[in-house]
Amino acid sequence: MTDHTDASRTEAFFTLHHRLPRQSPGSDATTRRLLAAVGPLPDRPRVLDLGCGPGRAALLLAAEAGAEVTAVDLHQPFLDELREAAGARGPGGRIRTVRADMGDLTGPEFPAGSFDLVWAEGSAYCIGFATAVRDWQRLLAPGGAMMISECVWTTDTPSAGARGFWDRNGSLRTLPETTAVAVAAGCTVAEVLVQPDSDWDEYYVPLAERVRSADPTAPGMEWALAATREELAVRRDHGAEYGYAAYVLRPADPRWATRPETAADREAVRAVNTAAFPTREEADLVDALRADPDAWLPGLSYVAEAPDGSPAAYALLTRCRVGDAPALALAPVATSPAHQRQGAGQAVVRAVLDAARVRGEALVVVLGHPDYYPRFGFGPASRHGIRPGFEVPDEAMMALVLDGSVPVPTGMIRYPAAFGV
Repeated sequence: MTDHTDASRTEAFFTLHHRLPRQSPGSDATTRRLLAAVGPLPDRPRVLDLGCGPGRAALLLAAEAGAEVTAVDLHQPFLDELREAAGARGPGGRIRTVRADMGDLTGPEFPAGSFDLVWAEGSAYCIGFATAVRDWQRLLAPGGAMMISECVWTTDTPSAGARGFWDRNGSLRTLPETTAVAVAAGCTVAEVLVQPDSDWDEYYVPLAERVRSADPTAPGMEWALAATREELAVRRDHGAEYGYAAYVLRPADPRWATRPETAADREAVRAVNTAAFPTREEADLVDALRADPDAWLPGLSYVAEAPDGSPAAYALLTRCRVGDAPALALAPVATSPAHQRQGAGQAVVRAVLDAARVRGEALVVVLGHPDYYPRFGFGPASRHGIRPGFEVPDEAMMALVLDGSVPVPTGMIRYPAAFGV
């Protein structure tokens, strides 16, 4: 997390970190949760673990996902530790270590389209999140995903102490700003997990013990100890202001360009909704919501374009409330009959949800088919203590948390008047 240029300082830094269980905040529980968020993988998936360190994630992915893991790091002793651990635990034959620079994956070990999953826990900062998201997509096989974690501000007003440290050690973005970077690089967000404080403890508690026992007279060690003590102190004093956000990303579907609705699209949007549903109720609902300034949010009415640029699919998010807290309602979602079952509906839903994340929205609710919306991360709203004000099967009323850094509101959903509920 700190820039090291002098050779003795670099060696001292690595001396502090050798044989630690982790080289960044994390936990086996978080790795498992993120693996679940990736969704189904092929049998014996091909995984590229970049900046693997001593390989805690690589070991879990090989053992529990049956993955064939290519583990990459520039520091050979970390790769040696991983090979030793893999041999002792059993999955050694499924883990291949490669000493390489994650910013220059041009060797024969890294052909385009060769990995089902690219994994980078706490390491992308070495080359920059934007560069990582942009460059690593070429490595993905069709249907592949990336899991990349990044340190982010969890407050809009960081203190001078926290900002001063991070301005010197890799300037941070907010969660919406980081999401905007991923979207601008051509990805959609499958899930964002703000890692719990306990993940920092798994990294910092062993590191603090190592600091206490280190020999301060070793070459470069005085500097390494001072830098590490400062890092520990900033986390102690300002840890509520920043955290690691783990992103599960997929390249956007290249078949469908998505964009916000324009005024010129309104009649075509109405036609899509009229054609997609048995009655005109959904088309009328959109018009009524557009006329409600308390419900309508410019930029959250999205279309997926047909080849001629006309709307082929449509998705709308409008303001609702859960209890007293602002939230978003997803409705309607429509695809013109000529373009159904071709991915247009999924593309436009993912795009409008990403737009909501970039705006800094925290929660979306949807009343819909329980076999369709979970693919976007939705689950039963009742799990969060959220309920509609009308009778509906529990599995059909769903919620998606967009920002895990803030508390999830609870209570009854209050829809705009246009919904008539």
